[in-house]
Amino acid sequence: MATKTAQQKSATFTYEGLDRQGKKVKGETSGKGAALVRAELRKQGINAKKVVKKREISLGGKKKIKPMDIAIFTRQMATMMKAGVPLVQAFEIVADGLDNPSMKDVVMKLKSEVEGGNNFANSLRKHPQLFDDLYCSLVDAGEQSGALETMLDRVALYKEKSEALKLKVKKALKYPISVICVAIIVTGILLVKVVPTFKDLFAGFGAELPAFTQFVIGISDGLVNNFLFILISIVAFVLIFAEMRKRSEAFRDNLDRLMLKLPIVGDITFKATIARYARTLSTTFSAGVPLIDALDACAGATGNVVYRKAVLQVKEDVSTGQQLQFAMRSTGVFPAMALQMTAIGEESGALDAMLEKVAIYYEDEVDAAVDGLTSMMEPLIMSVLGVLIGGLIIAMYLPIFQLGQVV
Repeated sequence: MATKTAQQKSATFTYEGLDRQGKKVKGETSGKGAALVRAELRKQGINAKKVVKKREISLGGKKKIKPMDIAIFTRQMATMMKAGVPLVQAFEIVADGLDNPSMKDVVMKLKSEVEGGNNFANSLRKHPQLFDDLYCSLVDAGEQSGALETMLDRVALYKEKSEALKLKVKKALKYPISVICVAIIVTGILLVKVVPTFKDLFAGFGAELPAFTQFVIGISDGLVNNFLFILISIVAFVLIFAEMRKRSEAFRDNLDRLMLKLPIVGDITFKATIARYARTLSTTFSAGVPLIDALDACAGATGNVVYRKAVLQVKEDVSTGQQLQFAMRSTGVFPAMALQMTAIGEESGALDAMLEKVAIYYEDEVDAAVDGLTSMMEPLIMSVLGVLIGGLIIAMYLPIFQLGQVV
């Protein structure tokens, strides 16, 4: 029976009562039962009149936990630990400062697990959707080595750099796509709403319309007559694409290969992938994780099937006794700079430091490429918008100009 109580899952309780001065107090605390919570409050000088277990709310009804929330949590925990704050107290301080209620709940659950005798890494493993194997392994290595604050600092840096890199790549993709979508929507509205008005006006001219105007009116008629079909087709395409990407591994793999072949965007994807690989391997290797296990973690962190398979091949070659630099070179997908820095790192015994330099170099390259793409896309997009909208305006006013010349 005692074992069952010890293994009882912690929960959050709300309480109301009186303090030592007889003042009313209320708040929240965690514990493994109402009786234990009352006893704990009594130790704190609070006579609890009411203790009620807080009802669990599914994360689906709350604000979603984003990867950047995990990065912020890790950085704050690293700061608390470096300042000498005990782990349990650090959880409380960090939770109080979090804006996302879902993340706050997770932190309080971690606190309850650690208070119950579980270690930090195993507590994290109970939330695999938030903390991956790499994260948990690094924290575990920090706890075992007695340098948890140092390891948390490394994990925080890794998460911050990884998320910043992802945001840069998304920025490179989202900006032109969003502007093109706006251009298509504006053009569609003009074709559906404005052009038919001009068409009715031109019907009374009794003269043949210019070829360009007839072409635009033809597109407008086709869009108006088949509007519902086109709309359903677009929605169906988006849904099918999203479902295929979610369910089909082969489809995702082909998308990854396509991303590397696209002009401009492919170069950014390539540099971002190399940066992620180098950053992950540097972080894991410096944490004392064996190279084979570190490569296993790197394979999933690359984010691209081409490099995932390449890293797994590197892992196999290294496990047979081959040097890392030669194993990487044999795949044919790693750039010369990364190969040379890896070779220097292996020869000098500073592989983690050299890989970190590779990561920093390619992260800076991605940053510069994204800024360059944004600067290049702005005039290009404005030109496309000018051609689309300006072309429609010219097509509609061309008959009026010709009519004025005849008069």
